[in-house]
Amino acid sequence: MPGLSHLLFTNATIEGLFTAEAQVRAMLRFEQALAQAEAAVGLLPAAAAAVIAAECQQPDWDVAALARQTLLAGNPAIPLVKMLTQRVAQHDAEAAKYVHFGATSQDVLDTALMLQLQSALAFIDGQLNELLGALATLATAHRDTLMMGRTLLQQARPITFGYKVAGWLDALLRARERLARLRAEALVLQFGGAVGTLATLGEQGPAVAAHLASELQLAAPLVPWHGQRDRLVELAAALGIVAGTLGKLGHDVVLLMQTEVGEVRESAAAGKGGSSAMPHKRNPVAATFLVAIAGRTPALVGQLLAALPQHEHERAAGAWHAEWDTLPALCSLVAAALTHATDLVRGLEVDADRMRHNLDLTQGLIFAEDVTAALMPHLGKTAAHQLIETASREAPRQGLALQAYLRQQPQVTQHLNNMALSVLFDPAHATGLSQYFTDQVLARFHASAASI
Repeated sequence: MPGLSHLLFTNATIEGLFTAEAQVRAMLRFEQALAQAEAAVGLLPAAAAAVIAAECQQPDWDVAALARQTLLAGNPAIPLVKMLTQRVAQHDAEAAKYVHFGATSQDVLDTALMLQLQSALAFIDGQLNELLGALATLATAHRDTLMMGRTLLQQARPITFGYKVAGWLDALLRARERLARLRAEALVLQFGGAVGTLATLGEQGPAVAAHLASELQLAAPLVPWHGQRDRLVELAAALGIVAGTLGKLGHDVVLLMQTEVGEVRESAAAGKGGSSAMPHKRNPVAATFLVAIAGRTPALVGQLLAALPQHEHERAAGAWHAEWDTLPALCSLVAAALTHATDLVRGLEVDADRMRHNLDLTQGLIFAEDVTAALMPHLGKTAAHQLIETASREAPRQGLALQAYLRQQPQVTQHLNNMALSVLFDPAHATGLSQYFTDQVLARFHASAASI
């Protein structure tokens, strides 16, 4: 049984999609659809397909027995097909001859995984939509909220908090589009028979595959992909990118919540973010788990990359098997991260006053570049840079704000009067295109939301 901490790294809905029972249901969907597709093209009697389909829909499957037999057989499809055949034979011995006709174990397992991923990715898409809406609301509310932009953890230039949020939002919009493309392109039927040639079905093979893909609402690939696993790797990478992007969001919040910064806080709740030793603490919780999940996912993506060279010709010995739990684990981690992120964003407390206070910590040094640019037309680039570089050292040494120091320098005041200097030292005039870029991302969000 997993420990209590496991609850923080998973999602109940996703876990439900990848249980042993769910896998059995997905495999039976394949077997039912296969029989019906083969009946549709005349490869087996319609009556036999009906018996097989009826048995596949029965709920009373002994999953524990299948689990025990899987340890002996090497994969769960072998005992499932055997059990299905026996159950069909109890009703119709002739129909039992057609169970799993023309298919192989990998067809069942890979297609079942595709069906499970179909549901999992649809759920994750819904989660992404919720988070994107929450981020758009936050970016809109703080479009003009001034804050310090930081590079290498040092104060750099003013930005707006809306601009920072828009960066998270823009990256996640791309992530959703990437996953939407892969849901259409990478979720494909696996159906090739023993070595991928559908030899048992002969000329009827393509027609059966087309019927089967349509019934299961999966794309039909040009060729069975038993040994070509690039689609799975691309899906894994896309999920890893979602987790990493959420990790960036979480890490930003962790840093902004530092006592010395104090610009945002996670929502308060009884028992949330406390310390077992220090009653005064208000720790980041959701943000911390976003960082932790982002740290766990690269190894899972790497595991699928490592399995990509399926060395043993038409079916790999080990590399294929190593994939089985990886994508479910990635889906679960990403869904957990999306839950944490949505809770975090919806409840985030933004301290605009503290942001404004922190803008003043350098006593105006953050505006040195703006003053330099304003002096360049008069003094030239090199002289202007040297003048303000010297001023940036001397003002703190003399205990003066940079603006006050510059007002005492004739080389500056002969070109920039007090009004001009006041404008240059106003953070609202120093955010560049923060609002423009924020508006661009919000427009993209609203356009994409309207198309859903």
